[in-house]
Amino acid sequence: MMNTKKKINWKSIFNPKSILFTLIGVFFAVVGLQGFMVPNNFLDGGVTGLSILATGFSNIHISFLLVFFNIPFLIIGFRKIGYTFGIKATIAVILLALGMYFFHIQPFTTDKVLIAVFGGFFIGLGIGFVIRGGGVIDGLEVIGYYTQKKSGFSSGEIILVLNTLIILGAAYEFGIETAMYSILVYFTAMKTSDYVVDGFEEYTALTIISKEHRAIKRLLVVDFGKAISVYKGERGYLPKSFDVKFDCDIIMTIVTRLEIHRMKEAAAEIDPNAFFYVQSIKEVKGGVMKKRAGHD
Repeated sequence: MMNTKKKINWKSIFNPKSILFTLIGVFFAVVGLQGFMVPNNFLDGGVTGLSILATGFSNIHISFLLVFFNIPFLIIGFRKIGYTFGIKATIAVILLALGMYFFHIQPFTTDKVLIAVFGGFFIGLGIGFVIRGGGVIDGLEVIGYYTQKKSGFSSGEIILVLNTLIILGAAYEFGIETAMYSILVYFTAMKTSDYVVDGFEEYTALTIISKEHRAIKRLLVVDFGKAISVYKGERGYLPKSFDVKFDCDIIMTIVTRLEIHRMKEAAAEIDPNAFFYVQSIKEVKGGVMKKRAGHD
């Protein structure tokens, strides 16, 4: 059987939408790096942060450092994720390096707070759009994933440790104040990229437990047009009436963040004592739900 990781999906690589997202992402990343971060030695963590830090210790242009520090990631991407992803990531990294080398943008401001906020914002936009295009411009997460397989730490813990070392390096080379602003850059970039990748329509699991479960089910399916899953359960078991219990249907549906409030309000009108809980989910596939935009 052919290894699917070695198959190259040229249609996906040359998909106009994928190319457009990658170009937009690289453009925003160049604006963030040249217009805000690099001239002020602000870091955002990851490979780009490491590259900015390395420019403080050497006279090597950041374009070469971006490629050099991403090489381990690109190799892991080809081996562990797939050739299609590896090619897209390589193209994105090379485009970013070329953009940093050939395009020159004057710094927009000298205000450190504005640099940290808007630098992180533009970098986050860049990372997010490139991910939407199917690639990446920063390989730290894949490096963290690979290291996780070799150690007992989670990828999140590994990434946190690596970024902490980068921030400490910034404190040593550029000063404590720059390091603290770099934490703000990193946080802003992370949140911005999350919104670009997931959008305001990030899927969330909404679970409702109510004595009026039949009316709630009708509300979700008929009025809101949502597909639901129903678990058979029991409600009750309160501290002062432990022996009192009732059979009930536990209703779960997949919604977007923009739909949660309206659904909770509508359900509360049917049963003011209804119990809700919301869970963030990483991925949904199959079933009946609203189609969302994404990369190939």
